[in-house]
Amino acid sequence: MFPGRGSDSGPISTRQYARLVSKWVESIGLDHTQFGTHSLRRTKAALIYRKTGNLRAVQLLLGHTKIESTVRYLSIEVDDAIEIAEKVDI
Repeated sequence: MFPGRGSDSGPISTRQYARLVSKWVESIGLDHTQFGTHSLRRTKAALIYRKTGNLRAVQLLLGHTKIESTVRYLSIEVDDAIEIAEKVDI
């Protein structure tokens, strides 16, 4: 996804990515200790869920094998998740 510095070096490491995120956060005037790669992942997943209500899609995007893990990850109520999931035909 992100090529490394050298043409043959492969993708950047997770540490290099974390440093980039930290620099991006600081460049817009935010505290880099409050935002990181994981908070971006969680925020994106939560936004997709709120916009679509599609818990299964979020589960697939996050790579979770159990829907319960996705429910916990998003900090949503199980009853709310089940109600929304029942409205979605697959």
